[in-house]
Amino acid sequence: QVELVESGGGSVQAGGSLTLSCKIGPYDYSDYCQGWFRQVPGNEREGVAGLYPPAHTSYYTDPVKGRFTISQDKAKNTMYLQMDSLKPEDTGVYYCAADPRTELVAYPENFHNWGQGTQVTVSA
Repeated sequence: QVELVESGGGSVQAGGSLTLSCKIGPYDYSDYCQGWFRQVPGNEREGVAGLYPPAHTSYYTDPVKGRFTISQDKAKNTMYLQMDSLKPEDTGVYYCAADPRTELVAYPENFHNWGQGTQVTVSA
């Protein structure tokens, strides 16, 4: 069973930065399609960024383009989300997910393995 553990959330002022980490284990899942999603109360979970390492492909949703960077350290079985120039609207619970796909996929319904989530709060 795939296990994902997020860390790195917290509170920051607008314009600040945070780096989220997602440790994926217990085996090597580095070739899985991986993604970051976020959710605020009352809203559906939405995609933020994703990557598919075998094809070296990635995506970012429009609200975070140019500010967030997704990456992977295969040796550490860890995926990262570097978040810069944070805005209050980035506030939410951030989840990482992974699935054995053969291409880059973006929507939450495509993922069956999820972390527990980490809270990100950006104040104005």
